[in-house]
Amino acid sequence: MSFVIGLIGVVIFALLAPALQLIARARAWPLAPVTLIAIAAVVSHALGVILGALLLAQFHYWDAASIFGFFVMAYVFAFGAVYKSVSLDILLGLVNRPERSAPLSVIVEQQVPRLFQGRIDVLVDGGLVEPENSHFSPTAAGRSMAGRVGRLRHVFGIGDTGLYDFAD
Repeated sequence: MSFVIGLIGVVIFALLAPALQLIARARAWPLAPVTLIAIAAVVSHALGVILGALLLAQFHYWDAASIFGFFVMAYVFAFGAVYKSVSLDILLGLVNRPERSAPLSVIVEQQVPRLFQGRIDVLVDGGLVEPENSHFSPTAAGRSMAGRVGRLRHVFGIGDTGLYDFAD
C-alpha cells in the first residue's frame, strides 16, 4: 500500500505543479518555474507522507518515496526538455507558419534573436549577467555558477558539445 501512497503523491504533484505555474503567470509572481516545481514537489511529497502515516498501520516510507521520486524526476526532465528548448521553439515556429516552412535566413534573422533575447533576459533577471552598453558581462554570481557548471561537466565527463563551452 505504500507504493499507492507514492502514486497518490505523484497525482497531487501532477495537479499542483502546473496549477502553480498558471497561478504564478496570472499573478506575476517573481518565482522561477523551477522554484515552483520544487515547491510542488515538497508540498505533494509532504502530503503523501502525512497521508501514508495517517492511513497505514505500517507505512514504508522508502517504497512511497521511490515511486514518487521516479515520476517527479520524469516530470522534471520532460519539463526541462520543453521549457526553454531553442530547437523546439524553432520547430513550433515552422509548424505555426501558414506555409509550414521558412528559409534559414528568416529563422536566423527573425526567430533566433527573439529566442536568444529571452534567454539573455532570464540570465539578467537571475542576476547572472549584466548589460554593459551593447555587451553582456557575467556578474560574480554568474562567474560562480559557470565555475560550478564547468566542474560538474568535468566530473560527468562532458566535453564541449558545441552548444556550451564553460571554462574548466
